Amino acid sequence: MKHRSTTPVSKGLVTRSILVAAAVLMIVSGPISLSPRVSADQYDEQIKALQQEIDAYQDQARKLKDQADSLQVQLDVLNNQKIQIQSQINLSQAKFDQLQQQIKDTEKTIADNQKALGDTLANLYIDDKITPLEMLASSKNIGDYVDKQEYRTSVRQQLSKTIDKIKTLKKSLEQQKVDVERILGDQTNAKNALSSKQAEQQGLVAATRGEEGAYQQLSAQSNAKKLQIQQQQQAAIEAAMKRASGGGSVNILPGDPNKGGYPWEEGCYVDGNAVSHGGYDGNGGDPLGYGCRQCVSYAAWKVIDKTGYRPMYWGNANMWPGSARAAGFSTGSVPRAGSLGVISAGQYGHIVYVEAVNGDGTLDISQYNYYNAGGPGWGNYSKMRVSSSTYDTYIYL
Repeated sequence: MKHRSTTPVSKGLVTRSILVAAAVLMIVSGPISLSPRVSADQYDEQIKALQQEIDAYQDQARKLKDQADSLQVQLDVLNNQKIQIQSQINLSQAKFDQLQQQIKDTEKTIADNQKALGDTLANLYIDDKITPLEMLASSKNIGDYVDKQEYRTSVRQQLSKTIDKIKTLKKSLEQQKVDVERILGDQTNAKNALSSKQAEQQGLVAATRGEEGAYQQLSAQSNAKKLQIQQQQQAAIEAAMKRASGGGSVNILPGDPNKGGYPWEEGCYVDGNAVSHGGYDGNGGDPLGYGCRQCVSYAAWKVIDKTGYRPMYWGNANMWPGSARAAGFSTGSVPRAGSLGVISAGQYGHIVYVEAVNGDGTLDISQYNYYNAGGPGWGNYSKMRVSSSTYDTYIYL
């Protein structure tokens, strides 16, 4: 701890004060390199190459739409999806590694600067304990006294600004770290998706024994099964709504001509079996890998629109609460405007966006793929007013 000086100020002490102040000015006026990039930049080319790789795989996926629906094409699609997922994992890991290195370099630089500033401040504060009378006594004249006083005040202000800048940068990097850790949280979901695609591919080969005729028969059976499951899912959604409203009917609200801003409807259609076709990748997918014009695709868009975060590989609607928590989002049972509401019942579950929370215990929600709402059949945008107890979990954005 620094103690206050009780000895009269000498000429040597005044000289040392000026030297210390000059040293401080050299520190605060000189460029402080807060974010060395030599070691972090090594990841830039790796990240660029990985992104180019992903773009190439997505382009290849779009080209597959022009080919016949055959076993080999389906196997190619699955293989392409697997490669895309693995590339996304590699890309996120590279970004994380880069940021970790930046944080490490910056924290070291911050520590070095803080030490330098701390040493200088320690010496300056010794002089700062000099009383005005002592400083006046050591000055040649009143002008000299005023100059020294203003000089030290200016130095303290510049030091304070420098430290604030250091703290701001560190806080910014810590937030970036949180953002990338959130992306890495999705890697678990991505790896699960990759395992699922591998199993799907292996199962397809085993079920057809590599024969085209067997594949066509299996494809027809799968579509029929898909419709059956989707009908059961719709029944589960309607049952949840009726229970929550005491058996009342669904209150349809006027739709939004902009459809909630959803950008992936063009070129996509959902058939009578509730299967998405066309879309961003030509195989019924949106840019995140969800079926276009499905409820999870709309929910993913809302996450991007409200937070800037891209929720990839979060799975079916009833998997979203767990996936969201893994990615750092909070969940709960209390509805909030701007949150996502999840019905967990059924094989897939259902997810909506909460537009408003009303005083009577109802919610205004928007959604995609509620059967015969917003248009005939599946895959349409719609708005409804429902009971807040309809949804099991809310994801807070």
